[in-house]
Amino acid sequence: MALHVTDANFATEVLASDKPVLVDFWAEWCPPCKAMEPAINELAETLADSVKIVKLDVDSNPGITVQYNVRSMPTLMVFKNGEPVDLRVGAGQSRVQLIKWLETHTA
Repeated sequence: MALHVTDANFATEVLASDKPVLVDFWAEWCPPCKAMEPAINELAETLADSVKIVKLDVDSNPGITVQYNVRSMPTLMVFKNGEPVDLRVGAGQSRVQLIKWLETHTA
């Protein structure tokens, strides 16, 4: 299961992480976000050794959402060494595509 992060703990959980972090920017009212949720939760367990996967509810956490200019949901953003390095917008990726994408950031 993906860890839920907030404006308050984002720096600790994401920016200070010693491994790459996938942040799933999502919203309760977003059907594509709900469609992606099972794959995101599965990846959180499957890739736990190499990638940290977290979810951030954009409605409850406007500070981080605005800081990283997230305007569409879902937005998947990869952070390495405290910096955003890649992103995907929308729910068009399969589980296999997400794994391949994330593997490019763990090498």
